Amino acid sequence: MVSATPSSLEGLEGHSLVITCPVAWGDMDAAQHVNNTVYFRYFESARIAYFERIAFGLDFPHSIGPILAHAQCRFRFPLTYPDTVSVGTGVTGLGEDRFVMRFTVISHRHGKVAAQGDGLIVSYDYRKQQKVPLPAEVRAAIIALEGFDPAAPPVLPM
Repeated sequence: MVSATPSSLEGLEGHSLVITCPVAWGDMDAAQHVNNTVYFRYFESARIAYFERIAFGLDFPHSIGPILAHAQCRFRFPLTYPDTVSVGTGVTGLGEDRFVMRFTVISHRHGKVAAQGDGLIVSYDYRKQQKVPLPAEVRAAIIALEGFDPAAPPVLPM
């Protein structure tokens, strides 16, 4: 069976970070396709890789770091074993204390989008247990990685 490579997969354009994950046999449910909860683990893996890239929250829960406030997923195509997926992610909007990440999961075996979603990430002080403004260095790292105009990055409606 021919498998696509991440660089040849349509649907990942505009994503600033792409990871690859194997589809495991144990990820399937009684319906013989990947269980819906697994897609959120794919999103999580991409989200953590992004946080590592921008050095955000590498020391939480002892400092300021990210906390997931909301996540959603639109399932487009059922994944099955065996397969490998590429998960693209990137930031689509910035607020004073939050940002939105988008996610796209693409099947290598089928070469098409299996799921799309987004997540709302809030900057959180784990010691004080409250939201706080995004640290300036995190905001700057996101702007640089995404190629946003520093004077006018995409803003979230509040």
